Amino acid sequence: MEYRIVLKGMEFHAFHGCYELERKVGNHFSVDVEITTELGEVAAEDAVEKAVNYLSVYEAIRQQMSVTQRTIERVAMNIIDAIHSGFPQVRHVKCSVSKLAPPLGGKVERVSVVLEK
Repeated sequence: MEYRIVLKGMEFHAFHGCYELERKVGNHFSVDVEITTELGEVAAEDAVEKAVNYLSVYEAIRQQMSVTQRTIERVAMNIIDAIHSGFPQVRHVKCSVSKLAPPLGGKVERVSVVLEK
């Protein structure tokens, strides 16, 4: 049996962007992650040691957000890869990375990419 873990609305100040100014000044980003993983003995035995640790997932995401990239597509892929490599029981990851108030020349709340693997 599978189950989902959702971390929603994580906010970071980071330095991702294709413009040099974005990489110097930074911007605010929001990240949502949905992880599908094998339930196994986690619920039946209350086996916390076999569960996907939410704190470790958050730390992996925080680490990837601290690595400056030119595209949020690359950021999302790095987050997905970090989660898969840190938790072999994970079957699927859906990751949304949003740049808040992107510099597009007009009022735009956010621009987002959603990747799944």
